[in-house]
Amino acid sequence: MKTNVKIYNNQSKIEISNDIKKLMRKACRQTLAFEGFNHDASVDITVVDNSEIKEINKENRNIDKETDVLSFPLSSSGDYETDYSNGSYLLGDIVISVEKAVEQANTYGHSVSREFAFLTVHSMLHLLGYDHVNNKAEEKEMFQKQEEILIKMGQGIKK
Repeated sequence: MKTNVKIYNNQSKIEISNDIKKLMRKACRQTLAFEGFNHDASVDITVVDNSEIKEINKENRNIDKETDVLSFPLSSSGDYETDYSNGSYLLGDIVISVEKAVEQANTYGHSVSREFAFLTVHSMLHLLGYDHVNNKAEEKEMFQKQEEILIKMGQGIKK
């Protein structure tokens, strides 16, 4: 299956390398493969700074603070809209704060690449319907899947 991942860099504070962009695309594809998603798919990822993600968070979740990643699924039931120009399912949008990603990589003692992979996989699972915020039963399953996908990508936590 083909996965079209468009990446938009809407910030100028920290450079987003081509390697990071490739890794985010790989994270999208690996998550879909892991979940057995057998259809062409389209995902948009926008990289922003803390002030922009704070604004988006306030507008959409009524939370007036920055966060690391936001997910905007286009379906909550698995009934996806179709891009009629190419037949792919439109899964939704991911917004990542580059400043938070770098900060969290430093806090957790791993690479910025690993943090971007983690945030992308995490958000992809949200686009596929997982909810750890309102569904504690899914939280454990979602977090376990995240780590399995990251291990398959070579981005797992070293213990």
